[in-house]
Parts: sequence; C-alpha cells; structure tokens
Amino acid sequence: MSPVSTTDRTKTKAMNPLSEFQTLMNRRQLLTSSTRPLGGAALASLLGQSLTPPTATAAATNDRGGLAGLPHFAPKAKRVIYLFMCGGPSHVDMFDYHPEIRELHGQELPESVRQGQRLTGMTSGQKSFPVVAPMFEFKQHGQHGTWVSEILPNVAGVVDDITIIKSLHTEAINHDPAITYINTGVQQPGKACMGSWVSYGLGSPNRNLPAYIVMISRGPGQKQALYSRLWGSGFLPSKHQGVSLRSANEPVLYLQNPEGVDRDMRRRMLDRIAKINEETFNDFGDPETQTRIAQYEMAFRMQMSVPEIMDLSTETKETLDLYGPDAEKPGTFARNCIVARKLAEQGVPVIQLFHRGWDQHGSLPKLIRGQCETVDHPIAGLIRDLKQRSMFDDTLIVWGGEFGRTIYSQGTLTKDDHGRDHHGRCFTMVMAGAGIKRGFEYGRTDAWSYNIVENPVHIRDMNATLLHQLGIDHNRLTFRYQGLEQKLTGAEPSRVVTEILS
Repeated sequence: MSPVSTTDRTKTKAMNPLSEFQTLMNRRQLLTSSTRPLGGAALASLLGQSLTPPTATAAATNDRGGLAGLPHFAPKAKRVIYLFMCGGPSHVDMFDYHPEIRELHGQELPESVRQGQRLTGMTSGQKSFPVVAPMFEFKQHGQHGTWVSEILPNVAGVVDDITIIKSLHTEAINHDPAITYINTGVQQPGKACMGSWVSYGLGSPNRNLPAYIVMISRGPGQKQALYSRLWGSGFLPSKHQGVSLRSANEPVLYLQNPEGVDRDMRRRMLDRIAKINEETFNDFGDPETQTRIAQYEMAFRMQMSVPEIMDLSTETKETLDLYGPDAEKPGTFARNCIVARKLAEQGVPVIQLFHRGWDQHGSLPKLIRGQCETVDHPIAGLIRDLKQRSMFDDTLIVWGGEFGRTIYSQGTLTKDDHGRDHHGRCFTMVMAGAGIKRGFEYGRTDAWSYNIVENPVHIRDMNATLLHQLGIDHNRLTFRYQGLEQKLTGAEPSRVVTEILS
C-alpha cells in the first residue's frame, strides 16, 4: 500500500461527510441524540399519536411528485405564467375607461362616491379630492371595440386574445398586506403562496427544474420593497418554495461547484450526505430532512438545466423581435418573458415574473408611460410567441398587480405632476389562454372608475379560477396547520368565475 500523507488524509476526510460525522460524534452528542427519539416516542405514546409525522403519512404522490388524486379533473392549463406588476398599476390610465370622465376632470369627487373610504397615509390629510382624467388618448380596438390606452399599443393589438376583468377588489390598501394577500390568500405573512400550492398539489413533469420559478425586473418609478416570502412555501414543505433566478452572473447562487470539485466528486459527496440525512430522518422523522435530500438532488440536476434555459443564443431574430428592443438585455422584463416561455416549454408549472415600479404617487403620466414601454411589447410578444408554438391554449397567462389607483389626484392637479393613491375597491387584471374567453370584458365600474357596479370579483375568486384551470378544486387542496385546513383561497367563501371561461 502506498503511503498517505497527513495532508492527504485530511483532504479525504473533508470530502467524506459520513466519516467526518462519525469522527465528530463524541460521547455527549451520542447520549443527547440517543435520548431525543426516546423522548419523542414517550410523548407520542402519551398523546396517542403515531411516530410518523402527518406530512410523511400523506406522502402518496402522483407520477409528477404531487399529491395522489390530483388534478381533481381534466385541466385546461398545463402551466401558469403570472406577470405580477408590483406597486398597483393604474387601471384608470390603461383599461378602465369611461368617456364621460373627461367632463368630470377637476371636479371634487363626491362623498357619495367615496362613501367614507379608508384612506392611506399619503392622502388622508388632503382637504380636497379633485378628479383627474387620464392624460392619454383611448381608442377602441379589436372585434368588440375594447378601450385601450395609447400607452399600450402592442397589447391593443392582441385584445381579441385576452379577457379583461375590470371588477377585481381587495380589502388591503397598503402594499405589503395587499401583495401578500393576493399571493397567499391572507394579509399576514407566513402562509404559502400560489406557486407553492400548485407545486405541492400537482408536482412537475420536469424533474430537472423546480416546479415554481420566479424572476424579478424593475422599470422606472418608485420601487417599494419586495420580499422573498412572497414566493415562499410557508407551512408547506420548503421544497415547494419558489426558486428565484438572477439576471446576471450565476442565475442561482451556490449552484455551481467550487474550484477543485468536479461533477463526479459532487455526485459522491451528495450520495454520502444523503446517507447521513436518511439516518437523521429515521431517527427524528422530520419531513424537512427529506426535503433537504430532494433539494440537493434538484440542485445537482439544475447545474445542467439552468444554464441552457438562460442562454438565448439559439433564439431567432424573429422571436427576439416579438419581445421588443430589450429582449437581449439581462434583467429586463422582456428578457424574463422569453425565459418564461422557455421554462414553459420545459414543463415548469408556475413561472412568476415580478416587475417593480408601479407605485406612482407623483409624476404619474411620465412614469406610467415609461413602465408601459417596458412591458407592452413583451406581453404582446409572449402571447404571439405562445400562439405560434401551439402553447397558448394550454398556458394560462395572468397580468396584474395588488390593487389599482384612485381617480382623484394625489398632490398637485397638473398635467405632469399629479399622482394617484392606492385603490383596492376596483382594479383591472388580464387573463388569457388555457380556456379563458378571447376578446372579452367582465365587470363594470361607475363613471369615476371608483366603485364596482356589476360582477364583482374578489382576489380569492381569481385565485380559485386560476387553480380551476389547472384542474384543482380550491376547496379540496388543503393542508392542516395550526388546527385549520389551510387553503389558498382562505376561510371566506370563494367561487370560480365561470363567466370568463370558454
């Protein structure tokens, strides 16, 4: 046998987690770790419970890694691309147009319309609430004469492919609770988000990529905070949380092997770490240990799949042109839309794009025009791209934010300087593809775009509809936590908005 130096033995141990684990197991650690399972067994016996955690006993899965028995019925959508506009896009200036609003410009918003609405801290001290009509021209487009603002010329060209819901509403009036509410079903942090629910329920047909992927971009304008818990799994196993892809350098941090570690060595390390984790799971029964094993394996597979997804060199000029001039710029909404289409092609069930910059309390005409320039071309391009690839009919597209904006002015009532405050009583969202009606408008607001007068849709209803198109009954996808059967649509009654379904 050839001699082995002390240095070589040290390196060998460092690369063998099982040996290191055994070496570090001193007498005190051994006694401590040995007594925990006994204490747990005694407690379980006293409580009359099984030693196996509830989440482990409910581990029956379908062939995609989701729950057995799902989908509940034949889905219309194989995947969701959710374009989330963070900050509250102004429905008043883009879609919810009433020609008579021009005559009301500059008048005080009647108290009979406001009805004592709860105001944010930005406008609660205002003495007056003057109506400010959109500073943009609106024209009718498509077969049904849909009103669309001049700042969305490309979206105007695809109105015959989309449904515009003008009667969304929410109780939240500030960003954090509102964006948490629409993504998780409650205003308080800590619950599972929509993408995590879908990952938990349906799994994914692609074992080399996460079931839920998030990308972030930002446009001009005010940028409120965006928290990673918005794509977190909450009480669900953490393997269902969203994976955020970065726009520059490494798309996923710590995914690549460190210098001196090749793929074969990484494989051996993961196999040995898995043995340690399996022993730990057998001792303690913590399902998060199994999650750790699964995530190590997913990261290993992602080392090959993610770089290919992020590479746009194989995209044709014609495809890139669909998404506009920013298509090849890293970090832009346009580029993220192309990556979203590539992820959809690979079978990723939920792709969510967060685009920041819609919180326009001042200089709204300038800022919203700039924001629309960053999203108008890519959104229309995504729809056209999916159609030409025969993916539109089984891809659900959702576009909107956490609330809308007020018809009254915040600040100076001038052509360039005015802003609009948060408005949850009514706002607009767009849905398209996967069994959604084409060229359709649903819901109606009053002449001030302030109150809903026809077909209200709560954000819980929209989430119920989203799940429905994926083949999920929102009342039957639950997870027991804190003594309650938790679900995405919360405890209040919710309905599928069947009127917008084809």
